[in-house]
Amino acid sequence: MPALQTALTHMNAMSHPGRIETIDPELFAPGTNLADAVGLLSQDEVPEQLVGVFAEYIQTLPPAISEACRAVIFSALNRSPRQPITFAWAPGYDYELQLWDVSDTDATPGGITLLLRSRYPNDAHPLA
Repeated sequence: MPALQTALTHMNAMSHPGRIETIDPELFAPGTNLADAVGLLSQDEVPEQLVGVFAEYIQTLPPAISEACRAVIFSALNRSPRQPITFAWAPGYDYELQLWDVSDTDATPGGITLLLRSRYPNDAHPLA
């Protein structure tokens, strides 16, 4: 899924120090839709040819995974200092979410890594 990987590269750029401070946390407040929030956030950042692919992928996430991703982003944006997020994707059989949340230390800042696994978008699930 090269398009998804490319879109995530842009999301990573937006969610790192210097840029994460510009994101309105209310975009990811409880009750908001992850696809809508990411769409608003990425409309000026993700190349136009990727926006549709990226939005479609986000809309296919199971509700629990979508909500978990939204909550992680909201948490990162509501910390002081804000925690940078590294987004990653890997191919998998079903949907899966792995999360690492590393606290700041006196020597180095922490950060969050969010890894999503899923089938390639055109790869039909055997139960479908």
